[in-house]
Order: sequence, then structure tokens, then C-alpha cells
Amino acid sequence: MSQATLEHVNITVTDRHRTAEMLQQLFGWQIRWQGKSGLGGDTIHVGTADHSYIAIYTRPEGAPGKPINGRLNHIGVEVEDLDAAEEKVAAMGFRPHNHGDYEPGRRFYFHDHDGIEYEVVSYA
Repeated sequence: MSQATLEHVNITVTDRHRTAEMLQQLFGWQIRWQGKSGLGGDTIHVGTADHSYIAIYTRPEGAPGKPINGRLNHIGVEVEDLDAAEEKVAAMGFRPHNHGDYEPGRRFYFHDHDGIEYEVVSYA
């Protein structure tokens, strides 16, 4: 069997446009698609041009009940220049933490507007 790769992660956020803008600024990603979700609400797909993306979902206005809260530990994103990525994260007002050097790379984490944790890693 060939190696599997991550195709997408689907997250529920309070403001899909704010999260999409953050991901575009931090990682140079683009909006691949946006529109109505099959579950109601709206979704924006933000990611690379041809490989992976994050589906950013917001519930319909006035939807009854509480949002479905699944456990998401973090979203891992690989970058070439870890220091430059960390500068962007900090400049946007997020607090990089839990830095680590390990074989074969380096990493740090940050939480976004909705408390979602991102691990930013470089193998350069």
C-alpha cells in the first residue's frame, strides 16, 4: 500500500472569513472553494493549489442546539522558514509557544482566535 497523505481537516469556527484570511497571510495559501455546506452553514476551503486544505465551517445563523464539538488536538503545517513563520504569527497577535528542536526538525505551536492549536514545523 502506498503512503497515505492528509487531504483536509474540517473545523468549525466563529468567523470563517477571519480564519481564512489568517491562514492565507501566515502560510501563503489560497481559497480553493467557498460556498454553502451540505450540512447548512457556509464553508471556505483554504490550502495549497493542488494538495491539501482546511475546510473552515460556520454553522447557519440561528441554528438550534450547540455546535458539535469534536476533539481536535492540533493542525500541523510544514513551512520552509520556521523563523519567518513565527514572526508572522507574533505580528498577528498570536503567542508562539512550546518551541522544540527534534530530529529531524524544529517546531512551535500557537492558538488562533477560536482556541484551535496549530503546530508549525520545518524540516529545512
